[in-house]
Amino acid sequence: MKLAPAALVAGSLGMAGVCHAEISPWATNEGGRMRIVAMPPEPDGTVRGALQIEPRPGWITYWREPGDAGIPPQIMLPEADGATLTRVSYPVPKRIDNGELRDLGYDHPVSLPFELKVRQPGQPLDLTASAFVGLCRNICIPFQADFTLKLETVGGTPVQEAMILNAAASKIPEAPSDEFAVADHSISDNKDVLSLKLKLPPGSTTPPQVIVTGPEGHVLFDGQNATQHGDSYSLDMPVGKLPKNYDIKGKQWGVLVIAGKRAMETSLSFR
Repeated sequence: MKLAPAALVAGSLGMAGVCHAEISPWATNEGGRMRIVAMPPEPDGTVRGALQIEPRPGWITYWREPGDAGIPPQIMLPEADGATLTRVSYPVPKRIDNGELRDLGYDHPVSLPFELKVRQPGQPLDLTASAFVGLCRNICIPFQADFTLKLETVGGTPVQEAMILNAAASKIPEAPSDEFAVADHSISDNKDVLSLKLKLPPGSTTPPQVIVTGPEGHVLFDGQNATQHGDSYSLDMPVGKLPKNYDIKGKQWGVLVIAGKRAMETSLSFR
């Protein structure tokens, strides 16, 4: 994919009604648009929000690991602004094949839920947030927008903003459970094959899609030697070439398992 010059677009958030929640104007570029939605700070200083990205028809944006090419989304806060970004979550991505390239992302509108922590709860705060994403078609356009959030603790729950955030949260992969989890994992002595044993949701009849994220930029897509016995599913995944002198001991890799209409995400720890 060819990289086009960056498109820098600035947006500004204003007060949204008497509840002081924030829905920014859309910032736009050739490949789509994005905005930020943020709730008022909670008593402990937590601010729930979401970055909404809407690619134009035929364009895509990316998951936290974009696959063979692409730009992962980023949300950035200046350290001096009085708040810290504590979490960003990602809805279940789609594998998008483009010739020999395998991307992970979204070809439809997507909302990335996030949480901030305000250092002085109860105090009004003007906060600058910067979002940086990739929007790609035949070329990939970096897209940056700056937003000013006016955060103030108030009573009540802004309905529209809460509905947006609740809808975004419903698309996040579930945590491991007794009926859907990684039962076991191991890596070969020469670090070239990752073996997984999964517990699938009851009634799973088709092979799941398994995506493993290792060192930054390293994604495993392909499985082999797959076997299924009831809800138990095993497979091997070729690891490919790891970074030079990479020591896997003490590292954690991510794994996303998509089984039918359900998806589970967790970590793989290596000793």
